[in-house]
Amino acid sequence: MTAANPYQWVEEYEAKLADLKQKSENLTENFAAAGATVSSQDGSVTVTVGPNGGLQNLQLGHRAVELGGPRLTALILETARKAQKQAATQVLELFKPLGEGTEAYQMVSDSIPDDEVAEDTNDQYDEVDDDDEPEPAPAPAPAASRPAAAPQPPPVRGRPRRDDDDNDDNEPW
Repeated sequence: MTAANPYQWVEEYEAKLADLKQKSENLTENFAAAGATVSSQDGSVTVTVGPNGGLQNLQLGHRAVELGGPRLTALILETARKAQKQAATQVLELFKPLGEGTEAYQMVSDSIPDDEVAEDTNDQYDEVDDDDEPEPAPAPAPAASRPAAAPQPPPVRGRPRRDDDDNDDNEPW
């Protein structure tokens, strides 16, 4: 066995710390600039999200009003999900040099959804009428006749209770 050189160990440790510090500074600097901007295929919706997936900007093109409320809502949500996934992937890549192989890295990686499965969000809105007027409420059903209430016993007569009987000690007079 060779004896460990304490100076070499300290130098290696300091080099690791300097590398870790540099990676941490790069992550901090690049994380602030991370985010994503995604436009829908027809260009009627553009969504910008920050590195945490929070909505930073939403732009609606001239064609957006032609879609109607339900379809526009679905398109905004779909575009926002794509932007959030893109931002999360970007953040994961920024975190990779610092945390690859760690439990934290795996947790962040697992939180990013897989590529979208054949989920068509527009189908749920296709059946909705394009007019925004609510349907009339159904007429109320006629009230069922109720049996007569049983007679109530007469009230018990006695000395009327005053509200302040219980708190005489708190009265200033």
